Amino acid sequence: MTNTDAVTALAALAQDSRLAIFRLLVNNAPAGLTVGLIAEQLELPAPTLSFHLKTLTHAGLIRTAQEGRFVRCHAAMDRIDALVGFLTDNCCGGHPEICQAREP
Repeated sequence: MTNTDAVTALAALAQDSRLAIFRLLVNNAPAGLTVGLIAEQLELPAPTLSFHLKTLTHAGLIRTAQEGRFVRCHAAMDRIDALVGFLTDNCCGGHPEICQAREP
């Protein structure tokens, strides 16, 4: 992951609705949810949801799959894992066990 990739992903998540969408999809992994179910559960109008899904897709945080006339969305867990890894890379000077030992 590059700095640009990380900034794009973090910017996509730095909005209430998009963060809620991503968290909902994580909670429903690996099956994902259809766009209609996302809209229903989060009470988002279709145009608003479409805008947010496009941003999350562009950031690589979700993937979509066509299922007949429905679109199913999935959280891209590999991408979020890569982001977390990028953010914590070389933690404590390359000795992450030091950081973990400090946590309560």
